[in-house]
Amino acid sequence: MLGRVWIADRGMASKDNLAWLRQTGRRYIIGAPKSELKKFAPELAIAGGWREIREGVEVKLAHCSETGDTVVLCRSADRRSKERAMHDKFSRRIEVALERLATRISRSKRRLDREQVNRQIGRILQQNQRAAQRFKVRLVEDNGPAGFRLEVEVNVSFDNWATLSEGAYLLRSNISDWRDDQLWKAYIQLTQAEAAFRIQKDQLKVRPVWHQRTDRVEAHILVCFLAFVLWKTLEMWQSRAGLGNSPATVLEEFARIQSHDVILPTPMHANIRLRCITKPDEAQAALLDRLGIVLPKRMRLNEPAPAAARLSA
Repeated sequence: MLGRVWIADRGMASKDNLAWLRQTGRRYIIGAPKSELKKFAPELAIAGGWREIREGVEVKLAHCSETGDTVVLCRSADRRSKERAMHDKFSRRIEVALERLATRISRSKRRLDREQVNRQIGRILQQNQRAAQRFKVRLVEDNGPAGFRLEVEVNVSFDNWATLSEGAYLLRSNISDWRDDQLWKAYIQLTQAEAAFRIQKDQLKVRPVWHQRTDRVEAHILVCFLAFVLWKTLEMWQSRAGLGNSPATVLEEFARIQSHDVILPTPMHANIRLRCITKPDEAQAALLDRLGIVLPKRMRLNEPAPAAARLSA
């Protein structure tokens, strides 16, 4: 139990789960809900103290006074780009929808129902929740035929917080003797385990199946566990060879190495079948050399002997 570390994403970070982990003396690393980021806004805003542990990933250690947990503040360049793009997309959708609504209100020839328009505004914001708080929308009394006009104001505090928090996330842990990069790398293994459970859909190209029987559930977990073990084995093999820690890259390179069957007719009206392997290119050859893998030029085929040969034998 002392050597085990419980790792879970923020969906499992409930008060009850955390209380159980603490009461039973378990060590854990858990992703914190996005809402907890604001508690550490000062630390996020301070430029110093960040350390790059991987290209595009920075971390900083903090302390949670309420629980005594170690907090790992993380910033990802890729996640920042993704979240910024999503904010921009939903913000633009809201702007376009509100512009259309404002135009319809201003061109109305009769008095409009304020409650109905407010419901339309609510639907627009509800459908684009990621940027809804960026806008302050209100209906202001007006002397026009509609009886009011639409006013939209951009919430500057939303933009300021988005600039500070985009790409950032928190990890919480009761482990106090690990470095920041050790905590982050341990947590990232969770995403690799989750990827293993998608092995049937992605690599094996099997459609999702809702298992109803216990033996099928256990078989599915076994396949996924074996896939994860193989993935970690390749990752460690690759790391020892000085090739980084991205097995996907190696597999993509090796996937282009193919085998072909060459069939040669003989004067005796029989065929000779040879299975040959394509010659690796320069990059593939370098990878094979670093990993200590030697590809055979030909592969032996275990084909059944012809019927006449079996009879004579």
